[in-house]
Amino acid sequence: MTNRLADTLSPYLRAHADNPVDWYPWGPEAFAEAQRRDVPLLISIGYSTCHWCHVMARESFADPDTAVLINRDFVAVKVDREEHPDVDGAYMAAASAFTQNLGWPLTVFTTPRGRTFYAGTYWPPEARQPMPAFRDVLAAVQEAWTQRRAQAEESADAVTDALARAGASTPSDLPDADALAGAARTIAAREDRRFGGYGDAPKFPVATTLRMLQTPLVRREAPDAAESADRALAAMAASDLRDADGGFFRYATRRDWSVPHYERMLTDNAQLLDVALDAGDDATARGIADFLLGTLRRAGGGFGAAQDSESWIDGERSEGGYYLRPPSERTGLELPAVDGKVITGWNGLAITGLTRAGASLAEGSWVRAAAEAAEYVLRVNRDATGALVRASLDGVASGAVATAADVALLADGLFALAAATGEAAWAVEARTLLDAAIEGLVGDPLLAEHGIATAPDQTDGDLPSDSAAVAAASLTAWRLGAGDRYREAAAERVREHAAPAIAQPFAHGSLLRVAAGLVDAPRQLVVVTETPEGALASAARRADADVVAIVTPVQAQAFADAGFELFDGKGDAMEQAFDCRSFVCRLPVRDPADLPLAR
Repeated sequence: MTNRLADTLSPYLRAHADNPVDWYPWGPEAFAEAQRRDVPLLISIGYSTCHWCHVMARESFADPDTAVLINRDFVAVKVDREEHPDVDGAYMAAASAFTQNLGWPLTVFTTPRGRTFYAGTYWPPEARQPMPAFRDVLAAVQEAWTQRRAQAEESADAVTDALARAGASTPSDLPDADALAGAARTIAAREDRRFGGYGDAPKFPVATTLRMLQTPLVRREAPDAAESADRALAAMAASDLRDADGGFFRYATRRDWSVPHYERMLTDNAQLLDVALDAGDDATARGIADFLLGTLRRAGGGFGAAQDSESWIDGERSEGGYYLRPPSERTGLELPAVDGKVITGWNGLAITGLTRAGASLAEGSWVRAAAEAAEYVLRVNRDATGALVRASLDGVASGAVATAADVALLADGLFALAAATGEAAWAVEARTLLDAAIEGLVGDPLLAEHGIATAPDQTDGDLPSDSAAVAAASLTAWRLGAGDRYREAAAERVREHAAPAIAQPFAHGSLLRVAAGLVDAPRQLVVVTETPEGALASAARRADADVVAIVTPVQAQAFADAGFELFDGKGDAMEQAFDCRSFVCRLPVRDPADLPLAR
């Protein structure tokens, strides 16, 4: 049989289209059917490069006997967490009330209104202590619904109400330099001095945390903490976590960074490109850029979401087998599949990383690739009203709404392009997008319709949280001269989450990075030149600064006319570099030797 997933845009959902399970995609039809039949929803959440999602699909969802139970007693909904992050966040938060072992596949049982009364992750087809068999779980949930329904609904309402209350926050003062240095030392105290990185197995790249430790404030006030980030990158780059082609795997299952979980995510690699650049590790940065451009880049210029951990080898599905072969032995093997979803915010991260690295390392083709990705996302990832959506596949936009992080991360990438290329139009588009994110986006309409709270916390996962992403883009906009209201927008979000961020810095690296940027006066370099590849511009690109903008006189005037005050009065300059601190500029210089590399 073919169920309703065959015509969806998600590769993950399409992979389940031939299951005997009568799957629905996330949408109002599933809720309506559950209410008509008065049965629970079984919501299964995963993504296309998730190994254990594949395992559970083969063991249970492809099994006709298991499918009979699911179809009889539930309305089954399959969700791609990468397409619907708000849905994933909401149900992951609800699942935490029932299990501490959170991850994917996430299996959630809800009332017909979508409120969770039981949840777990992977369940095997046969009991394996301490895990029960999946069919036994189905039977127990069905019994609870039919025999103890009032209790189940009461539990579901209690979880929903608790999560709604947990979303409230109490603003506090902005963290000062001492508080941020203390937070950095708290993170560094978890450093594994033998193998690098933080904590024990499993070990993740934690790029958001590394980027916070690399801020100028931390390098100045807590240098050993900053050096722990450089040591972590060096350890990862020299380990099995990094493939021969330069791309990094999702995480390592052992403390010494060995036995990776072999999927490779755009989020990790795009952010690690920034980490490598700030660590001065040009070789690692070049390897990551090669992976992004050679493996994840799709037709048209956008970047796919991830590369699978599994592939076919000798007629069998092999987890990691392709990557375990030396490059010389990979010729002729089927490549692990790439999930071709072009996700708006994830592409924003790639645009930022490739633009910064391309400008710094004199790789103009990387900057051009970033611009092509930006053009693709801005053109394709739109709905009928022109609003950005979460993703697209093969040139077709998804119906899933964009998150605040999507919009803000893309805006930050466009700001980076504006500075690197001198084209003010990128900055104008970025400011428009950012204004929408600051105002607030609607979020998933089905969650809102049924009163289901989205994830209450604003911690970083594998990328910055909504609040941190909006704060970061706002800080960038202010540094470029878009106006003080953007600095206040950044500060407002930092204040809102400062207390939990300082208390749990490892989970709030992105927000604390913005906080550090609010404490230190930004260094802004503007080079006005008709030769953007000349010596003066090249010297500026090597300097340690928060903004490096290379513009012609005409471009400088275009920025100023568009309302970016950093460029005011610079349209008449020629072959001059302006070295500024919080918009106060020193006398311009013409000789590259007169432009300090350090702050």
